[in-house]
Order: sequence, then C-alpha cells, then structure tokens
Amino acid sequence: MSGAGQRTDLVLIKELELILDSCALELTPVDEVSPNLFLGNVAVAQNRRTLHKLGITHVLNAAHAKQGSVGDQSFYGNTCVYFGISADDSDHFDLSRYFRVAADFIHKALKSKGKVLVHCIMGVSRSATLVLGYLMLRQRLPLREALRLVVQKRAIYPNRNFLFLLLKLDEQLTLRRRLCPLL
Repeated sequence: MSGAGQRTDLVLIKELELILDSCALELTPVDEVSPNLFLGNVAVAQNRRTLHKLGITHVLNAAHAKQGSVGDQSFYGNTCVYFGISADDSDHFDLSRYFRVAADFIHKALKSKGKVLVHCIMGVSRSATLVLGYLMLRQRLPLREALRLVVQKRAIYPNRNFLFLLLKLDEQLTLRRRLCPLL
C-alpha cells in the first residue's frame, strides 16, 4: 500500500476512534446493544443462571479455545446453540474471514426469535467487531452508524487492526450497494 493510502486509512481509523472515545458508559459484564442481541464478557457466558435470566438461546464465542474462555456445545447442552470462533485479539489476526459466518449465525438466531450473546474475554474488541460486522452486513448500517449505535449501549474498543478490517468491509458494501442498490 502506498504511503498516501496508509495515511488516509490512519485518518479514518482515528475518526472511528473518536466515535469510540465518545462513549461515556462504564464497561459492564453484558449489554443489550440491539433488540435481543447482547454483547458481553466470558464471565457472563459461563454463568448459566445469568444466561437463563437474560433468555439467551444462542452464544457466539469469539475467543473459542482461548485461555480463560471455556465453552462448547456440551457446556450449554440443549439450553443454547453454541458457535465458537478461535480469534486472536491482535494486530495481525484476520477476523474478517468470520464476518459473514458470524453475521449469518446472529441473523438466523434473531430471525427464529432467539436471543444472542456475542462474547470474547472482555466483550470489547473481538466480539464487538463481529457485532459491528453483523450490523453492517445484515442491518445494512454504514460502519460509523453501527459504531454510534453500539457505543450508546456499551463501552467497546476494537483494536486498530479490526477497525481497519471493518473499514474495508464498509468500503466493499458501499461500492456494492452503489452498483446494485438492492444489496
């Protein structure tokens, strides 16, 4: 990538970080960020009583098999449908390869009148990125609008790599919708 392209991306990332910084909320274990869509931490995901109280029917774990993130279908039995993504919260992990499959899982669950918990360890980077991807892909929200919606409900902070991947998705979706408005 050219130096000018990198500078442009950095400016856009800083704009997104300003939106994230505008959040005045304290970080809590779990928050409903959209109707029946919850974003939370691993402690909530491992607390069957809390999940039952919230009415959670589906769990998407963005830190599957990571240290401190126990969870699989056998843990939830028949109370929740489980989907695990083994993602690293790092500056080199390509989380974008999971955007569509995660969005499809969330969409299918919500369409069936389910309630979805998306979590990682803290519930601020990996899981937040997947929720933003869902809002962009399935709710057709531009990235900045999706960010504003979520930070009204939960303190999130996707890492810069994930913000960059979301920017690329936003550009792809914008171009595709310009070419074919029905998408």
